[in-house]
Amino acid sequence: LKEWALDPNGWSLVGGRKTYNIAKLDDDKYKDKVFYKERWIKENGLEQKLIVTYSIKYRDYQRNIRNYQIERAQKVIDSNPGKIEKCNPNDYKRFIEKKRCTDNGEIAEHQIYCINAELIAKEAQFDGFYAVCTNLEDDVSSIINVNRRRWEIEECFRIMKSEFKARPVYLSRDDRIIAHFTTCFISLVIYRLLEKKLNGKYTCHEIINGLRDMNFLKVKGDGYIPIYTRTDFTDDLHEAFGFRTDYQIVSKSKMKKILKSTKL
Repeated sequence: LKEWALDPNGWSLVGGRKTYNIAKLDDDKYKDKVFYKERWIKENGLEQKLIVTYSIKYRDYQRNIRNYQIERAQKVIDSNPGKIEKCNPNDYKRFIEKKRCTDNGEIAEHQIYCINAELIAKEAQFDGFYAVCTNLEDDVSSIINVNRRRWEIEECFRIMKSEFKARPVYLSRDDRIIAHFTTCFISLVIYRLLEKKLNGKYTCHEIINGLRDMNFLKVKGDGYIPIYTRTDFTDDLHEAFGFRTDYQIVSKSKMKKILKSTKL
């Protein structure tokens, strides 16, 4: 079943008759599409439909998470190897391999830590895939939509916890707890709108850090001087929203107009 599921040939789109080779897809053209395969299986006397989906967007999401975890693992190896200990299957430290011998096969006096490239390659082959077994007779498009929402919801929780630092929460009063999570939820909605406006070109990490770096120096009587570096992200942001803040100086009246337009 795994061999069938990972085979790049024979994939379909809902409502179409054409089959695709997912190894030859144009990432930009099909980024928001979900491809699928389906077959009936029978295990232990139970007959079920197996539906496997593949999404470029989900693939990129999984790759970004793993790349970030690999960076954390390498940082621990370089700076604080004493922190390495047992970990759960999703912990970033799973990518750290312990060796007690040198490349020449000699017993090493101390443990040597390195990134486990074999494990990374093994996990990478599943990027973008999601499988579900069901005895429902619903249309395949309905089941695919449910699956898609699952990982997108999972991504929302991850963004809240990592980029927005919604946890841990050291609050006890109900009104403050509600205010905290309302702020986080509004931030998430704004981020999703930004993501769509920028056509999914940037990761959450790139968007959040890009916005945090867009600082200005206030000059009394003149206006605001941008003290951030112009990048593709800032260019695309300005293009998407129809204003610019990367001039030598942004006057007070101009900044007021920008602020006013964002409130509409």
